[in-house]
Amino acid sequence: MAGLSAAPAPHGGNRLAIAHRLGCCPDDLLEASASLVPFGPPAALRRSLRGALGGGLPWFGGTLAVLRDYPDRDYSALRQVIARHHGLDPAVVLPGNGAAELFTWAARDAAATGLSLLPSPGFADYRRALACWGGSWRALPLPLHWERAFPQPFAAPALAAPALAAPALAPPALAPPAVVAGPVGEEASVLWLTNPHNPTGQLWSRASLEPLLARFALVIADEAFLPLVSGGEAHSLVPLLAHHPNLVVIRSLTKLFAIAGLRLGYALADPQRLARWAAWRDPWPVNGLAALAGQTLLSDRRALEGWLARVQGWVAGEGPWLAGRLRQLEGIEPLPSATNFLLVRGVASGQPRSLEPLRQALEGRHRILLRDCRSFEGLGEGWLRIALQDRRGNRRLLRALRQEVAPPGAPGR
Repeated sequence: MAGLSAAPAPHGGNRLAIAHRLGCCPDDLLEASASLVPFGPPAALRRSLRGALGGGLPWFGGTLAVLRDYPDRDYSALRQVIARHHGLDPAVVLPGNGAAELFTWAARDAAATGLSLLPSPGFADYRRALACWGGSWRALPLPLHWERAFPQPFAAPALAAPALAAPALAPPALAPPAVVAGPVGEEASVLWLTNPHNPTGQLWSRASLEPLLARFALVIADEAFLPLVSGGEAHSLVPLLAHHPNLVVIRSLTKLFAIAGLRLGYALADPQRLARWAAWRDPWPVNGLAALAGQTLLSDRRALEGWLARVQGWVAGEGPWLAGRLRQLEGIEPLPSATNFLLVRGVASGQPRSLEPLRQALEGRHRILLRDCRSFEGLGEGWLRIALQDRRGNRRLLRALRQEVAPPGAPGR
C-alpha cells in the first residue's frame, strides 16, 4: 500500500531512534510497542546499583569493583540465586545477555538437530537465531480465535504426524546451511514454544505441553512473560527439566522488572547442553552491573513475592479494563490475552482492514508507539500489539485512538 513504512522492525522498543526521527524528546513518547512493566525498576535495584557505582559493595570486594573487575566467568553467585529461586541445582542454570543471546545458542543446537517448527504467528527472533546457523524451519499455524478463559490447551491442528522419540543428549555437529523452510514432507525434530505466546497472549496449560516432550528431539520453551501472569508458574515447564534432557526453558528478567537496558536472562537445561553453550560463546556475556541486578532482584524472596503480586495484579486489572474500552472503538478488535499486551486486529464491515495507517498516525500525531506486527510470521498490516501501560498511559492511548478511529460524538473517557 502506498505511504506505508517499507520494512517492519523485528522488535519493539525503538524509542530513541523514533524520537530522533520525529524530532522530539524520548520522554514525549508513550512506549506501547515494548511489553515492559511501566512502574519499574524496583527501588531495591536502584539502590543496589547506586551503591555499586558510588560506595562499593562488600560482596564485590570494595569501591567500584563491580566496574573495575572482570565478572566471574562462571557467574557462580548469580547462578546460585537463580537456582534457589526455582528450586534447582546451579548446574542447570546459564545466565545470558538477555534472552536473545540464549536463543542464538539454542538455535545452534536446533540447527544441528533438524527441522524446527515455529508456531505462527510467532516471534521473529527465533528465525533470526536459526539463520545464524543455517537452521531450517517451518511454520506451525495456530488458530487466531480462542476463548477468554486461561489456561488453554495447546492447539496446533498441523501436529498430527507420528511422534518422534527424544534421543539421548549428545554434543551435535553444526548443521550445514539449509533453506529457510525444510523440504516438503521432512519430519520436524525441534519445537519452539512461547508461553504465554507472543504475540497472541495465550497461556497454554502444562498438561497440554508435556506430551510434546516425548514427540520432539528438542523443545525450546520461551517463558519470558510467564512470571507476569497470576498462577502462571503452575504451567511452567521448569518442573519437567529433571526428566527431560531435550527440554530448554529460557527466561528473561527484562519484562518483569523493566530492565531492558541491562540485558539479563537465563537458560535452564541439562548441564551438558549448557556447558556446550558456555564454551561456544564470548567470555563475560553478562556484565557486572547486570549480574548484580539479577542477584539483587532474586535474592530477597519476600520482596520478590511482593513485586510479583503487584505486577500480576496490574496485568489482571489493567488488561481487561483496556480491552473492554478497545472493544467500544470502531474498526478494532482486541483478542483475549493472559499477559501484559493485547493483540488487536483491524476490521471493517466484518472484513480485515489495515491498521498500519492508524499506527503511523498514533506515532506521528500523538507520539504513541504501538508494535508493528508485520514482522510476526502469519500476521500482517491488519494487526497491532499494544503493551499495557499504567492507567494514565492507557487513558492517553484511548484518547488518541478515539480521535483517529471513533465516530463523532464518542465519549472521551
